[in-house]
Amino acid sequence: MTAPLTIAVVGGGAAGFFGALTCAQQYPQHRVLILEKTRQLLSKVRISGGGRCNVTHACFDPALLVKNYPRGHQELRGPFSRFQPRDTIQWFEQRGVTLKTEEDGRMFPITDSSETIINCLLQEAKRLRVEIGLEQGIQRILPQSSQGFLLEMTNGKTLACERLLLATGSTPKIYPLLQEMGHTIVPLVPSLFTFNLPTSPFLDLAGISVSPVEVQLPALGFVQTGPLLLTHWGMSGPAVLKLSAWAARALHVIDYQTNVTVNWLPAYKEEELRQLLLATKQREAARQVGTESPVALPKQLWKKFVALAEISEEQRWATLAHKQMQALLKLLRSTELQLQGKTTYKQEFVTCGGVALEEVNFKTMESKRCPGLYFAGEILNIDGVTGGFNFQNAWTTGWIAGMTMG
Repeated sequence: MTAPLTIAVVGGGAAGFFGALTCAQQYPQHRVLILEKTRQLLSKVRISGGGRCNVTHACFDPALLVKNYPRGHQELRGPFSRFQPRDTIQWFEQRGVTLKTEEDGRMFPITDSSETIINCLLQEAKRLRVEIGLEQGIQRILPQSSQGFLLEMTNGKTLACERLLLATGSTPKIYPLLQEMGHTIVPLVPSLFTFNLPTSPFLDLAGISVSPVEVQLPALGFVQTGPLLLTHWGMSGPAVLKLSAWAARALHVIDYQTNVTVNWLPAYKEEELRQLLLATKQREAARQVGTESPVALPKQLWKKFVALAEISEEQRWATLAHKQMQALLKLLRSTELQLQGKTTYKQEFVTCGGVALEEVNFKTMESKRCPGLYFAGEILNIDGVTGGFNFQNAWTTGWIAGMTMG
């Protein structure tokens, strides 16, 4: 048995809690304490998934799981082979919390309440005697010549610890302290946001969703397929959010000003769709074009396409000119819109950037620059798309740090 150590965990969110709990379970002889700068613990857990907490995602193959991380996919391959969503599910189940899987793979507690997850983590902290300090901000981190660190707190107090886990999320204030200790910080930019399209002809159709669609940023070379939600400011939904994550840095550089194209029916090749429209023209010759959609699209959206193709509501299929048919086909296959800014995705605010990944040992989550310093969660230059992947990164990196800090 090793001599008792003081292990300080800075950050009372998902990654910090999981690191502290894992460490306290694995090394009961050590003193483990969580330092949270605000008055509230687990604040992101509380608001995630609209207050339901999207704990993880039902993807159990590490090779597939890493494809949901625009930054960090290579580094997380090893960690996910040690602790992945199946382990997260088991961890919570062993502590009386059952998770359920929704159609899109997202996993939530069966209570549909984030309080279930928060209470579970708090009860486990109590059981394992993890100390928790609120309103405990860190002003300076001073590595000691022998070993360990001296933490200067914003309240004027100091704390000595042998091991230090930083799990502060993407809080900018911590990064200058890490730069002083020799770490490279990749600049922070937003990820997971919706598209502002002020000139979009679909703004009056807010609330309509279509799935699947293919959304593309032609000038940047990014494309994503999935459900799309029309909003009164532009577009949202998983396809747009995923696209925003993968293109986060490229979009930031051009100040979120570029063309967006939408293929509303990606299941059809162009010629297949043309033949379908021609067959409808023959079969429904006497019917008004705007009456009913010949493809799987909401009626109001189809009516919008008809109007945009300069087809009157009363016009019948038989009278459609070749030019009108071509306009309709182009709209369905490649509607062009102008992106003019972004809107924060309220449920899951995520940034990319943070501690450079090559400066961290992902077998232990220990810094390669500063022995005894560990990282977990979003403080690293890792971010996932929407769907529970950012929490899984927090659970996994927190678990690995917790297992190795003793």
